Amino acid sequence: MTFRILAVSLLLGASLAQAPVPAHAAQAQATPAAEAMPAPDKPLTAADLEGMREELRSSRKQIIAATLTLSDAEATRFWPVYDRYAAERTKIKDDQYALVADYVNKYGQYDDKGAMDFIGRWLDQDTRLAALRSKYVPIVGKTLPGVKAATFFQIDRRLSMAIDLKLASMLPILQTQTPAK
Repeated sequence: MTFRILAVSLLLGASLAQAPVPAHAAQAQATPAAEAMPAPDKPLTAADLEGMREELRSSRKQIIAATLTLSDAEATRFWPVYDRYAAERTKIKDDQYALVADYVNKYGQYDDKGAMDFIGRWLDQDTRLAALRSKYVPIVGKTLPGVKAATFFQIDRRLSMAIDLKLASMLPILQTQTPAK
């Protein structure tokens, strides 16, 4: 089972690596931080984000189905709950992807106030997602035995962290922006 998770994660990572990324590297100042965290070289478009999201939604469910071993009775109880969870999660992620699109569009124009607003909104997304997981722990716990319920959330969290890391790495570091003239 561990090999399966690794293989699917590598495939997911490889597919995400193909996604275009924001182009502001040429404008970035050559600083140690910029060199340690190289800026992406292509703009990330709304179409890119939506295509990535569609692929991720499908891949996420497939990875969970391939990794979480369920009896027929457990699957019958779990998947409708998962679908509700996924729908609520999508609403939160809609806001996060809108925030990413806003970041890409405003990159190079951020001042201190705008930067603090951005990070506050980003942290709000994290808080909302954690609250959603907390809400669903007892719900999933009623549909699956404890070990399987915890396994679901473990898989879900690992996937989220991998996706969030990839998305974050696609965005240039704010401090490296060249202010608009």
